[in-house]
Parts: sequence; C-alpha cells; structure tokens
Amino acid sequence: MVLMSLATHANSSARKVLRRRFLTLKVLLPVVGFLGVIALWWLIALFRQEMMPTPPEALAKNLDFILHPFYRRDPGDLGLGWLLLASLRRVCFGFLIGAMIAIPVGFWIGLSEQAWQAINPVIQVLKPVSPLVWLPIALAIFNAAEPSAIFVIVITSLWSTIINTAEGVKNVPKDYLEVAQVLEMPRWKQLLKVVLPASLPYIFTGLRISLGIAWLVIVAVEMLTGGIGIGFFVWDEWNRLNVSSVFLAVFVIGLTGLVLDYALARLQVLITHNPNRA
Repeated sequence: MVLMSLATHANSSARKVLRRRFLTLKVLLPVVGFLGVIALWWLIALFRQEMMPTPPEALAKNLDFILHPFYRRDPGDLGLGWLLLASLRRVCFGFLIGAMIAIPVGFWIGLSEQAWQAINPVIQVLKPVSPLVWLPIALAIFNAAEPSAIFVIVITSLWSTIINTAEGVKNVPKDYLEVAQVLEMPRWKQLLKVVLPASLPYIFTGLRISLGIAWLVIVAVEMLTGGIGIGFFVWDEWNRLNVSSVFLAVFVIGLTGLVLDYALARLQVLITHNPNRA
C-alpha cells in the first residue's frame, strides 16, 4: 500500500511538472513575446505620434471593422471578413492548381534521373524570381486582374512542392521497393502503396511552404491589381493615411497564415497518422 501511494504521488507530481512546463512553453513564453512586440510598437508610436497610433488608439479606431466584419454597404464598401474571404478564395484556388501540377511533376523527376537533370536547372532558375515579376506577364496573357492573381499564385507555389516531393520519392527506403518487387507488385501499385505513403511527409512539407508563399503573394498582388481583397484594403487604407487599419490588416494576415498552416498540419496528421512529423 505504501509503495502504491508513493507511486501515485510520484505520478501526480510528474504530471504537475509536465503541465507547468507545457503552460510555460506554449502559453507564457508566447504571451511574453507578443507583449514585447506590443511594447516596441508603443515605444515607436511615442516618437512618431503624427503618423503612428499607439495600440489602444489603433484598437479604438478599428472597433467598427472588428465588430462588423461582414457589413456590405455597397459593392465597393465591404467588411474585412468579405475581403479576407475573397483573398482566401484566390489563394485556395491557385494553391490547389499548383499542387495538382507540382506533385505529379515531383514524382516524375524523383523517379527519373533524366527528368531530374532536365527539369531541376529550370526550377533553380525560376524559383528565385520575385512573385511580382510574374504579374506583368500574367496581365499580358490574361488581360484581367483575377486570373492574373491566380496565375501568379500557381507559379510561385510550384517550386517548394516539386522539390520536396522529388526528395521524398528519392528517399524512399530501397528495402521497401525490394519487398514490393519480391511480392511482384505492378509498377502502379508500388507507386500507390509504397512510394506515395513514404513520400507524404516530404510532400506535406512542400505544401505547407507553398501555402505560406501563396498567402504572402496574394497580399502583394492585390495591392497592385486592386479589386476586392485584404491586400487592396492595406493599400487603400494607407492612401487614406489610416495606419491604424494597416496594423489591423497585419494582425489579420498573420493570424490567417497561422490558421492555414495549422489546418494543413492537422490534415497531415490525419493522413499520415504521425503527429511527430507535423
């Protein structure tokens, strides 16, 4: 009985230590980090009072945007929620098209050394090109802002997924393939049952990077092309010298990017059944 009591007490103490450590690492330290950013913002605002609002001033000026995100006064005067949804629609559409192109191409060049030697130099040349450089080319092709924005997202979200998919295919353990050959699996079945599952962690890494790039790109593209979207909202508010709303947009853009990455990470866990790789 004494030993059981001691063991129970030890387990309880260990749980308390783990809970305290979790709260410190996952809650307290991030809060301290955000408070540090807010304090720095406040300090800068004190020295630039003619342009920079303090955090309380920005909150007060943005209350209407925060409390009524889905208002619709006229076609050109929409709440922040509608603008965010418009940007997300473009990002998701372009990202999905990019993924549908990038994953098969990644498999192809991962399986074929000749294809890798032919395609990899092209990727390395095009990958560093700024997303905004593609915008004039897209406008010349489509002569419209909406398809041009989606085209830029597709192009810029390709490279990370292609490269990571190819690396995943190349790094499939040879033992897996040898066992599949011993079992006389058809080639298509080897790809579906062996190569694809082993490559999934790499593929999801590429997809998460590509989704982050797509979200970055759409904000910049919308600032240049106009229309409805969170990027144009930033540019429009800056032209009105409404810096408070720009800070609100920064928060919304950052939080949305975090949610998108988290959603893709959860999808990875759901498909791969491996929470340690998310």
